[in-house]
Amino acid sequence: MDKARNETYNILFERMIDAMTDMNNFDREEFVTVLHEICGFFDISKGVTEFYNSLSAEKTGKGEILIDHDDGRGEGKVAVFRRIITPSKTVIKSTLYKAEDSESLTEEEYRKLDLMLRAMLSFISRNRLQTAVEQLAFYDETGYPNLNYFCRHLEMLNEKGKLHGNTAVQFNLRHFSLINQEVGRDAGDIVIKNYFDLIKDFIGDRGLICRIGGDNFAAVFRNDLLKFVLDILKGFPVVYDKQNEKRVLVSACAGVFEIPDNYVFERPGDILGNINSAAQDAKYEFDGTVVYYTSKTHVEKEKMMRVRRFFGDALKNNEFKAFYQPKVDIFTGKLVGAEALCRWVIGDKTVPPVDFVPVLEKSTDICRLDFYMLDAVCKDIRRWLDEGRNVVKVSVNLSRKHLIDVDLTEHLLKIIDENNVPHRYIEFELTETTTDVEFSDLKRIALDLQEHDISIAVDDFGIGYSSLNLIREIPWDVMKLDRCFIPSEVNYGVTELMFRHVAAMAQAMGLECVAEGVETEKQLEILKDNDCRIAQGFYFDKPLPLDEFEEKLSGFTYKIPDFLRE
Repeated sequence: MDKARNETYNILFERMIDAMTDMNNFDREEFVTVLHEICGFFDISKGVTEFYNSLSAEKTGKGEILIDHDDGRGEGKVAVFRRIITPSKTVIKSTLYKAEDSESLTEEEYRKLDLMLRAMLSFISRNRLQTAVEQLAFYDETGYPNLNYFCRHLEMLNEKGKLHGNTAVQFNLRHFSLINQEVGRDAGDIVIKNYFDLIKDFIGDRGLICRIGGDNFAAVFRNDLLKFVLDILKGFPVVYDKQNEKRVLVSACAGVFEIPDNYVFERPGDILGNINSAAQDAKYEFDGTVVYYTSKTHVEKEKMMRVRRFFGDALKNNEFKAFYQPKVDIFTGKLVGAEALCRWVIGDKTVPPVDFVPVLEKSTDICRLDFYMLDAVCKDIRRWLDEGRNVVKVSVNLSRKHLIDVDLTEHLLKIIDENNVPHRYIEFELTETTTDVEFSDLKRIALDLQEHDISIAVDDFGIGYSSLNLIREIPWDVMKLDRCFIPSEVNYGVTELMFRHVAAMAQAMGLECVAEGVETEKQLEILKDNDCRIAQGFYFDKPLPLDEFEEKLSGFTYKIPDFLRE
């Protein structure tokens, strides 16, 4: 190779190295241009690079093939061939061809071209490894951007001073198990992807969306997009079969944090904590789908943390007490039963259930509390029996969280039987479910309890999933009508009509009908007209502490209006 040609080679080699090593200002076009010039310099007719994710992929030919250079003269003969295996066991191969009628490379030309090729493959190998690391770190196994991707974006926004003016959202698809049952899991995956892409395309380069697991997602975008994103989350038809024009309505419950102008960013986890807290609240909202994180939310979050922190010690110290709200026969005024309600008593202060039960409901701590309450009630009943009191049946609430416990019946019976309490004195109130998935578990538990002669009541009838199907499929003993069915001073008419028919249906099915939330004589009159004998509510008594309730177990009779006397 003469001096002039050698100088040209050195210039090309230097340009290639410069293009490959300037990672902050990598110019792909310049790099490709240099490659073409190198191929021209050595009279290379075609250059092919192959990428395989593994050795087995190489054997089966399942990889990516790129044509780096092709001047149309074909693959006459191999000029240089290189194959490297990266530390991650990916395989990169490169083959340079010369036209059939072209001169072969000299030994010096081969050595110089091979040096260039090895340098280029080293660069490509490093880039491929970096891409693989990026993929593993910032994308999940199905190709969705993940939580790390979301956190990195928040940090980049903060570094650029562009975090303010953005809104962060975490959302969970509502009742997606039902969609999976309806269309199948494969189609369900298509629904999720299309829903994700819908929001992603709408946000565009003004934010991002990622998947944080299952059907849970997080997004951050400019404030002016919030209304439109929420419109999608509240319900949007998603196509999963274009050919047959099949689609389903997808909605989500969401936690929203509008990042204020004075927000001080310390770590991505703070923003994630805010939207997660709001999203959890949204998930448990019965009539809402969106919860905003505010300063008040922060106070509530601290309250939740205190409840969780002190819960274990409160159980050990017997701070949770059973209060008993009487159930009264409205025609005789006699005490015929009671519902055990939990109160947290700390010294002379009583914490109402609304301040701790919703917190415990978000974890299995509520199950621990239910078992504790059942044990306390059983101990009281056993003592009343031993003292010869007029004992009535006591109903105990069970949270929906118990539905996943396949051994629940055994756990309940163990507590009851260890306290030597006859089963006829215990009744479990099971709240209606919100999905048919929970319904199957509820049915299993109800039937198990009935097999052991334990009474079961459907609590808050009328506000859950498929109420009529619920009483058709499960042989309940008691129907507790939610207070929404009991007419008040402002909702007579339709409400009274509904009460009349539901009460009649319960009686026709042989169920004991208990009306909750009874507070007025007018409501008692409606109960009388519809032969609903049992009432529970403030008209007769509030939930009573143990000593006050025990006073009523010795033949106490409530005063009733004259029009109710039999």
